[in-house]
Amino acid sequence: MTSQTTPYSSWRKAGDTYYISGQLPLDPATGEYPTSIEDQTTKALNNLEATLADFGCTRSDIIKTTVFLRDFADFARFNKVYSDFFAAPYPARSAFQVAGLAQGANIEIEAIAQKES
Repeated sequence: MTSQTTPYSSWRKAGDTYYISGQLPLDPATGEYPTSIEDQTTKALNNLEATLADFGCTRSDIIKTTVFLRDFADFARFNKVYSDFFAAPYPARSAFQVAGLAQGANIEIEAIAQKES
């Protein structure tokens, strides 16, 4: 749950709610990012899903996401991948353009999840 190199947790639980730290599009096998926004979005979402699995949740348990994009001109291409990843009812979502992201990423996605009883 806790990162070994930086002072934060990849997720925390409060009651029945899980708060998942922002997921970058980093490929853990290569340590690199894909090049296109579509591939970076897919990788960030897959990393988010892998974190959810740590505590027995799936993408359907996500109730809210926050998306950080380095360039809002990428929003339509990001949104296509995002809409294919989730099914209705979609999570609530906020999206922001930011000046920069960790390690030069083009996208970061954080989430709040609640396991269905």
